Amino acid sequence: MKVIICGAGQVGWQIARHLSGERNDVTVVDMNADLVRRATETLDVQGVVGFASHPDVLEKAGARDADMIIAATHSDEVNMVTCQVAHSVFNITRKIARIRAQNYLETLYSDLTNNDRLAIDVVISPEREVAEAALQRLAAPATFDTEIFMGGRAQLLGIALTEDCPVLNTPLRQLNELFSTLRAIVVGIRRDGRLFAPEAGDQLYTDDQIYIFTHSEDVNRALEIFGKKTKKQERVLIIGGGNVGLAVARALETRTDRVRAKIIEKHRPTAEYAADRLERTIVLHGDGMDIDKLMEASVDRADAVLAVTDDDKTNLLVAVRAKQAGCSMSIALVNDPTLAPLMAPLDIDAYINPRATTVSSILRHIRHGRVRGVYSIGDAEAEVIEAQVLSTSPIAGGLVRDIQFPEGVLVGAVMKGDKVLKPTGDLRIDPGDVIALFAMTKDVPEVERLLQVSIDFF
Repeated sequence: MKVIICGAGQVGWQIARHLSGERNDVTVVDMNADLVRRATETLDVQGVVGFASHPDVLEKAGARDADMIIAATHSDEVNMVTCQVAHSVFNITRKIARIRAQNYLETLYSDLTNNDRLAIDVVISPEREVAEAALQRLAAPATFDTEIFMGGRAQLLGIALTEDCPVLNTPLRQLNELFSTLRAIVVGIRRDGRLFAPEAGDQLYTDDQIYIFTHSEDVNRALEIFGKKTKKQERVLIIGGGNVGLAVARALETRTDRVRAKIIEKHRPTAEYAADRLERTIVLHGDGMDIDKLMEASVDRADAVLAVTDDDKTNLLVAVRAKQAGCSMSIALVNDPTLAPLMAPLDIDAYINPRATTVSSILRHIRHGRVRGVYSIGDAEAEVIEAQVLSTSPIAGGLVRDIQFPEGVLVGAVMKGDKVLKPTGDLRIDPGDVIALFAMTKDVPEVERLLQVSIDFF
């Protein structure tokens, strides 16, 4: 597949890294020659320096025979025009644009991005993706990471193990025997900074960060088994009333279980804009770093504080201050992945990486064939891939125990019809089943081969 990626920033670079590693023909376009050079020197990609929406630049990038274009520059307008030029001049089949400004995405103008007007097949909104990720963190407060799969019937949980975990030093094989009715499996372990797919004889230790794939009905039981208490979030304090904070507050207002939310926003016009668009949420104008303002918002009685300003350091410091003031849970929005190791020492319960959520969203739309969902873990270290099994796939008709998966791949769950099953060794994988796989990044190409997913992409 030939792909042009416009924008060589963090998101564009990560997408290029994924696609080039899977033997696709990738060309990166950016105005910044240094970013293009970084991509071409570190990845197996071609680079073009120039304005992404200019036809001559796209021509130089190979748009005449490209299968897909991904417009992820910092400008919404450049991204939109790039997709239009790709469609009108070069007739590129698949066009994806990252659009940040929510005005373009309002329901009133929802038909703006279609082939009759702006020729965009898929719109990626980082703010909406991040807001959804924040809501998922709030729904599973004992986890540092979570994602929904299989139409909401299954869930990936990231859990940090403490000395209170009752199943420490227990081989995973024995865990399956002790809790045979639990529809959950440990698919990944991060230990001493290294992520790996565990084997049946591996044990769990204090300070491990584990990833569990579980049936949604078994989430609370799984959390309890690994030493986590579940608590309903009734009071939420949001620091930052921009697009992300506003989207989270709006979603909380529509929930049937009553959640009382407050927002602290430093910029008065932004605070007034948020207040005008919310019905039950209290919006306070002030600095979220100010302890007096935090106490005015009753931070000591909040079940969770969500720090989603546009500054990483502010989010980290607010999260720390909120915990010190008595809040039981803090979540921080962090753009810089190198800050992630600070979360545990700072006692921050969870963080949201906008880059990872955006990359996952784009991957979900560019994977070949019957792939239904992709979630990127860590700094693109691994993926959870949800896909439908085709009759042509080498795994169709085989038992889980007999399928030669790579060492870094584990089956998280199998869905037959609308029933999600735990992947035991004697479970047969039939055509039409939906399978969820945890795969280290280096093993993703082999997973795609096993799924034969490139057959019916177009």
